[in-house]
Amino acid sequence: MGEEKSYLAWMLDVLKRSVELGGFPEEVYHILSKPERVLAVSIPVRMDNGKLVVFEGYRVQHSSALGPYKGGVRFHPEVDLETDIALALGMTLKNSLSGLPYGGGKGAVKVDPTKLSPGELERVSRGYVRAIAPLIDDELDIPAPDVGTNPQIMIWMIDEYSKIRGRNVPGVFTGKPPELWGDPVRPYSTGYGVAVVAREIANRFLGGLEGLRVAIHGFGNVGSNAARFLSKFGAKIVAVSDLPGTLYNPNGLDVEKMIQLVQRAGGVKGLMEYSEPGTSKTASTEDALYADVDILVPASIENVININNAHKVKAKIIVEGANGPTTADAEKILYEKGTIIIPDILANAGGVIVSYLEWVENLQWFWWGEEETLKRLENIMINNVKRLLASYDKYSSSRGVKTYRETAFILAVERLYRAMKLRGWI
Repeated sequence: MGEEKSYLAWMLDVLKRSVELGGFPEEVYHILSKPERVLAVSIPVRMDNGKLVVFEGYRVQHSSALGPYKGGVRFHPEVDLETDIALALGMTLKNSLSGLPYGGGKGAVKVDPTKLSPGELERVSRGYVRAIAPLIDDELDIPAPDVGTNPQIMIWMIDEYSKIRGRNVPGVFTGKPPELWGDPVRPYSTGYGVAVVAREIANRFLGGLEGLRVAIHGFGNVGSNAARFLSKFGAKIVAVSDLPGTLYNPNGLDVEKMIQLVQRAGGVKGLMEYSEPGTSKTASTEDALYADVDILVPASIENVININNAHKVKAKIIVEGANGPTTADAEKILYEKGTIIIPDILANAGGVIVSYLEWVENLQWFWWGEEETLKRLENIMINNVKRLLASYDKYSSSRGVKTYRETAFILAVERLYRAMKLRGWI
């Protein structure tokens, strides 16, 4: 098999096709195809052994057409600037599609957080904030957690930024602990949103979610919470996989027990301690992708469904919990098989939606209750699904749109185009 396009190249291809299908001026593509600003930084950190290590970091500010830049900060050993630009573009589209007053941004540090002591992790976090501080603020660029970061890291970052500013600035980062200006829904918001989307799509195409078989690839924050709420909604979680391997039980896995094992073990290695009757285990991290299920939720990292394995995927519906889990060539194969793919910029938007609600709370020093926040999130997600389905029905017959991803891109670009035209950019 030939080498597939990079994540950024594919995103730009879909963007260009969506601009053409939507009938927008070519200038829209030229503006959105490049970020407004890219910052590369060096972060010198004194390690516990006394050695000085310089880490590489980025902050990409893609578009401010709709408002302040918004997007997470990723700590991962394999991050690179090109992927960060692609993720920032995705955030621009995701925020637009969700109707939020945000542009898109993304940040990253090239580091494996699991290999750092708590003190080293804190020093990296604070060093990153000092490096990007001139370009962020609570009404300019508002980062959040992403892969490898968490609420504790957000608080270290806010504390460092607040020291620089000389006052508390809680709204400059979202995804904080509820004890310090965070929203209690934010820790599980992305997974909850994925579950709501899966439920609504199942209602439309499979007669409801009750009793449907679901596989989850990636049992981190997004995957575990998606599994938890899908189970509560009546689905049967039959396959789960992450770095240690895959669990499979045709009668359904006990999601709460798996979550407890992961928490007790301090990571996904705890999955392999699961021992309920009828459960089989394999060492493969990919087996959940190929399970005979109705719905598959890829919730780990990019490109896990690709040209080499797409033909093995049996699920009728894929709801993308991760960013970019399906490659361009894989999507073509799955489209020809009749697989429905609900794209990441809609499916996993629950996190940024609640980040927006948290940000509003921070700016006003006013807090909603957990139940009200959850209701607001669910209503936005349901309305987004309804708009996607209605637009696909319309565009597939009138504009030659083939996929739900193209439809989502058109809807996102349309709002961006109107904003840029009103501003006089076009």
